[in-house]
Amino acid sequence: MTDFPLLNLFLTMLWFFIWILWLMLLFRIIADIFRDDSMGGWGKTGWTVFVCLLPFLGVFVYLVARGRDMGERELRHARRQEEAFRSYVQEAAAETPPGGAGTSHAEELAKLAGLREQGDLTAEEFERAKARVLAG
Repeated sequence: MTDFPLLNLFLTMLWFFIWILWLMLLFRIIADIFRDDSMGGWGKTGWTVFVCLLPFLGVFVYLVARGRDMGERELRHARRQEEAFRSYVQEAAAETPPGGAGTSHAEELAKLAGLREQGDLTAEEFERAKARVLAG
């Protein structure tokens, strides 16, 4: 192998990327352990100790025992974040500037149209917000 220094470089890069992938998998599993609302404190403690003290065995056992539901838990977490973001956008879009000063009706309507085009507001929400802007 010493005759091929480029091969040594490729092998070093391969091992480096495998190590990075391993760390990503380990952190994803630890995040999944703490994100799971159905697991109690002792269960989380046990899995965390198992995964940290015996990382290879712990990760493989975790993937076999609980790997199927990891995607579902991740999807539920993403949906909760999306719902929180949408409710924040809806509240921010529904608020009127204090004292009516700051932005004109045209600017507020343009912002609402942008939110609707991005998919942050439904057509019904857009119409309600537009009616508030035009009434105020």
